[in-house]
Amino acid sequence: MNDYGIHIWSNDDFIIEKGLVKINHASKPSLLEIAQKIRATGIRGPILLRFPHLINKQIDTLFGQFNRAIKSFDYKGRFHAVFPLKVNQFPNFVSSLTTIGKKYNYGLEAGSKAELIIAMAYNNQNAPITVNGFKDKGMITLGFIAAKMGYDTTLTIEGLGELHNIIEAAKEYKDPIPNIGLRIRLHSSGIGIWAKSGGINSKFGLTSTELLEAVELLKKHDLIDKFTMIHFHIGSQISQINPVKKALREAGNIYAELKKMGAKNLNNINLGGGLAVEYSQHEHIHNRNYTITEFTNDVVFLLKEIATQKGVQEPNIFTESGRFIAASHAVLITPVLELFSQEYTEKGLRLKKNNPPLIQELYDLYKTINPSNAIEYFHDSLDHMESLLTLFDLGYIDLQDRSNTEILVHLIIKKAIELTKDKDRFELKKIQDRVQERYLLNFSLFQSLPDFWGLGQRFPVMPLDRLDQRPTRSASLWDITCDSDGEIDFNVDYPLFLHDVDLSKEEYFLGFFLVGAYQEILGMKHNLFTHPTEVTVHFDENGYKLENMVESQSILDILYDMDYDINEIQANLKQLIAQSRCKEKEKLLEILRMLLHDNNYLKISPKKENNG
Repeated sequence: MNDYGIHIWSNDDFIIEKGLVKINHASKPSLLEIAQKIRATGIRGPILLRFPHLINKQIDTLFGQFNRAIKSFDYKGRFHAVFPLKVNQFPNFVSSLTTIGKKYNYGLEAGSKAELIIAMAYNNQNAPITVNGFKDKGMITLGFIAAKMGYDTTLTIEGLGELHNIIEAAKEYKDPIPNIGLRIRLHSSGIGIWAKSGGINSKFGLTSTELLEAVELLKKHDLIDKFTMIHFHIGSQISQINPVKKALREAGNIYAELKKMGAKNLNNINLGGGLAVEYSQHEHIHNRNYTITEFTNDVVFLLKEIATQKGVQEPNIFTESGRFIAASHAVLITPVLELFSQEYTEKGLRLKKNNPPLIQELYDLYKTINPSNAIEYFHDSLDHMESLLTLFDLGYIDLQDRSNTEILVHLIIKKAIELTKDKDRFELKKIQDRVQERYLLNFSLFQSLPDFWGLGQRFPVMPLDRLDQRPTRSASLWDITCDSDGEIDFNVDYPLFLHDVDLSKEEYFLGFFLVGAYQEILGMKHNLFTHPTEVTVHFDENGYKLENMVESQSILDILYDMDYDINEIQANLKQLIAQSRCKEKEKLLEILRMLLHDNNYLKISPKKENNG
């Protein structure tokens, strides 16, 4: 059985039983069962499933581990957390997040005016709101309104200009004044793609000189008592623990120095985000080298050690770990529409009475290949193919001969893989990219997995069934956009193997996991493919319920969002059909109306079960 690394990345959220991927919770339904229930309603195209119980699990883990460490080290500060809305602002996610987080006073972080409005409307009343990012007077004003609404609001200063605007707003709006945080620009930085979030040349934060100036300004305008937090962030998806420890030492010492300078209400250190998620499906590649237990122990221990050495109060600990909370809750499911190498079957052979000698040899190799000679014949077939393609280029064989060459080589390779499936396939794997199967999927990579396109971030992917059968086809995945970049290539360093299926008789679904952080909101409308149909899966004592279904936008809705006049579009189409010479104009108009109200993804009828 091929488990697609589920034991590495799934955190026991998903399991394999009887060849099916199942949710490891409550009644343990299979993802295939859920997908088929949704498709039975007529939904086609990709489906995004949300699992609120996995949000709950991650919040419980985060708070539980920090509170365990606090108790273990007899730490005097408390733990608080806010969720950065930039990671996922979709309503069904935010609704679940705030409901689940209420018992922990889990708050929200906003980085824009629109996000701050969401936080003000949906945050739990006793939970904190932090406001990061560059701010104009309007955003600062919203922060003051949030404070007047009763929220524990902290405006984090990214530059001295923002502090001047806060000082002016305090004169105008007076009490209650939001808390003030200073983002510090550390020398320490993270590691990997997002390392530039930290370091002395990072986009955000105050230098040491600017920190001193900010403290003087706060004192001068009687706002030093509102200075309650310092904030730092060294990058998303921090794979190594050492950069975290280095940054903590630097930030902890800055905290202690600022306390000694008279910031008596400075009692909070905000670590920002960065807690990594394990995306890898392969044993030799890992995305983080630490556990959540190690992370929380190191944070609490180091801050206690610094506070003790400096003789200052142990600070409350804030985090803004969004990826850790959101990634696991969402699964993208998409059907396979076509296998582009399925034409390479024995039925496609059109051998002549007299074939070129090399083609006859290929045919003999195909008919006589066995486990003992599979590797040898495999190599011979590739050598023959190169020779025959050269002969075609020189005009010595025709197109039918070339077709027979391609089919026979692929048939030999498929047989070689099958015959050696219980042996070391290293030699075969090295050239899998030359014989890979192209699986066409009904989704847009640019819309649903933008981090793969932009950053090369790979996500766990696996079929929803057949997991009791060994997959034999090296797979590259194609989306339906009209763009050659819409492909997840086959890579020998982290290969993906899928099943050789007959799509004329059965359906085959793939699931992409850990897609709940950033992917939805960063998704592009390339080719005007929009957010897939989403469904929330709630579990109860009777099993599970499918709720909050939001269908993918219709073509008319998409065009409306692009600022087209949809009434004009429909009138133009109607007029052009009326003026045409075609017959059955009313029928065409009715078909057109139906298509305009359908979504943009391909609509393929479900296959009939193979009873043969």
